[in-house]
Amino acid sequence: MAELRNCPTCGDFFNYTGVREVCANCAVNEEKMYETVYRFLRKRENRAANIDRIAEATGVTESLLHQWVRKGRLQPALFPNLGYPCDKCGALTTTGKLCAKCTDEIKRELNTIEAAEELREALKEQDQATYYSQKDR
Repeated sequence: MAELRNCPTCGDFFNYTGVREVCANCAVNEEKMYETVYRFLRKRENRAANIDRIAEATGVTESLLHQWVRKGRLQPALFPNLGYPCDKCGALTTTGKLCAKCTDEIKRELNTIEAAEELREALKEQDQATYYSQKDR
């Protein structure tokens, strides 16, 4: 079922069905901008352009370019200098929400936490002693 939302670009109301995040008019404008960017990138000398250069040459906002890369409309395999910012540090990445550096950092922290848990469990088991009582006969 459709949900009534405000378009984040122009502020008009539209029925959100889960397909587009913007109203129909803005979607048409975005598609025109996408065509402009794609035509720019298809030229051999522009294939290695970065986000800043593309935004400067085409007039498209960086956030829209990041959104297209994140959704897979512009593929970093074809255009190597494209990416979107890591959610943690802001460095450019091409997969997931985090860059490789932040992913490795989180994995190291999780391994440290797991090692600490194992140490606590080992100490807890070591502190548990069994006492036997003798019954007088």
